[in-house]
Amino acid sequence: MLTLTTILATSFVIALSGAAMPGPLMSATISESVQRGFIAGPLLIVGHTLLELALVILLMFGLAPFLRQEWVFAAIAIVGGVMLGWMGVGMLRALPSLRMSTDVGTGGGPHLVWTGMLLSLSSPYWIMWWATIGLGYVLYSARFGVWGIVFFFVGHSLGDLSWYSMISFAVGRGRRFMSDGHYRALIGTCGAFLILLACYFAWSGVSKALSL
Repeated sequence: MLTLTTILATSFVIALSGAAMPGPLMSATISESVQRGFIAGPLLIVGHTLLELALVILLMFGLAPFLRQEWVFAAIAIVGGVMLGWMGVGMLRALPSLRMSTDVGTGGGPHLVWTGMLLSLSSPYWIMWWATIGLGYVLYSARFGVWGIVFFFVGHSLGDLSWYSMISFAVGRGRRFMSDGHYRALIGTCGAFLILLACYFAWSGVSKALSL
């Protein structure tokens, strides 16, 4: 039981440290939490977690060698870059008409779950993390049977959920103090960050493809 608890705790810390790094999911959590309040973060993470659950299962069936291939990285980076660029440009184009609402939106549940999945898939480094570090932890946990995998995945998922729920709560609480100008500045910053990230992903993908 001590070993399983250790797996749970260490996977939680590793996931928490990874979740704290800025990325597409972070930008989406901030922008959606302004409109929908606290629930945005957990819903995005539901999509992220469902995708990771499917990936863990596939890794157990030997998907890792496929994910490690350089052309897979290149393809995901290019497609992800295009998708993130489209999202970022859309956010910037909407800035002139954006207005801060004090009413928290109640819809968008399924939309946010799918968004959480798509944003995770858009990052080639998320795929590579699971094909390397994640796979190593999955294989180690598997030495302790099904419960080892369960404790690993629960700890990892709780790390993600804790961080993004905290971010969503902080933004949701602070929305009442935001003016329209503050709101547009926040969304503009998130949009610009997504565009920069898109350019980096696309450049990484094209560079990798040209070197094949």
